[in-house]
Amino acid sequence: MSPYANTIITMSLIMGPLLTISSNHWILAWTGLEISTLAIIPLIAKQHHPRAIEAAIKYFLTQATASTLILFSSIINAWTLGQWSIMQMSNNISCTILTAALAIKLGLAPFHFWLPEVLQGTTTTTALILTTWQKLAPLSLLMMTVQSTNTPLMLTLGLMSAIIGGWNGLNQTQLRKIMAFSSIAHLGWMITILTLSTKLMLLTFYTYIIMTSTTFLMIKLLETNKISTVMTSWTKLPTLNTMMMLTLMSLAGLPPLTGFMPKWLIIQELTKQHMLIIATSMAFLSLLSLFFYLRISYYATITLPPNSTNYLQQWRHKTSQKHYLALMTTLSLSLLPITPTLLTIT
Repeated sequence: MSPYANTIITMSLIMGPLLTISSNHWILAWTGLEISTLAIIPLIAKQHHPRAIEAAIKYFLTQATASTLILFSSIINAWTLGQWSIMQMSNNISCTILTAALAIKLGLAPFHFWLPEVLQGTTTTTALILTTWQKLAPLSLLMMTVQSTNTPLMLTLGLMSAIIGGWNGLNQTQLRKIMAFSSIAHLGWMITILTLSTKLMLLTFYTYIIMTSTTFLMIKLLETNKISTVMTSWTKLPTLNTMMMLTLMSLAGLPPLTGFMPKWLIIQELTKQHMLIIATSMAFLSLLSLFFYLRISYYATITLPPNSTNYLQQWRHKTSQKHYLALMTTLSLSLLPITPTLLTIT
């Protein structure tokens, strides 16, 4: 790819979500979403492989549909109220259409079918961008319109996402598909708590970004794409392999790791609001995600591949030092003790 094209794509990818977050007018927010969508498509399709082209087309069609619905809901709201402000959404039909459109943008169940296929057809770096940075703009729009959204609908979407994200991840063998269903399950937790506490949703989103980014960077450094190749990754970088196991346990939400903090606070908040059935269901559904995280960890650290030759280690690739990965791994594992401080700040 040309350096000029790469610079334009990178700048558009950065500016699109920022424009959506900082805008108060529906047309500006929609423009930011479109810039972000058009910037990521060349990154998905740059492999010149049929699977990558298919992923780019699927991504474009789903995002174009969601953008059309967002524009349609904003036009209905403007026609009813006579203004284009994002904060003032009082038309029930436009609010329902907007919630469905943002669910398509995010990949929430039952609009999740595009996310695993797109992540499987692209590179690990682009998959990282799709599961972290590209979620920022739709989530910010949901936060700005949370007072107008239908609470039972949001809770239903969150619960369905937690169910489908955990259930469909059980029989996957490709790491990027597993991370896609992990993203769907985590988004379910965020959408569930969004109607009760936006600050807690932001905390969950920030910890999700840290843990998911760390996992994707480790997958990229270990050069593994499926569970069968994870079994031999311990011979390349044994320390990093161990850290990957701990990061996966943090994603699963096991104490005393970072991932336990948002799930603990969400269940506590749901209990305070007397939503005991939803809190119990979310706690049980997290066990589904725990199973496939444990499955990857088991293959990565405990099992050995069948071997007929007697040697201890494979040839190791010369890897460059990734100093930022050490910081991200530390954040992914050790933020739980500062929970009282975060509660005081928020």
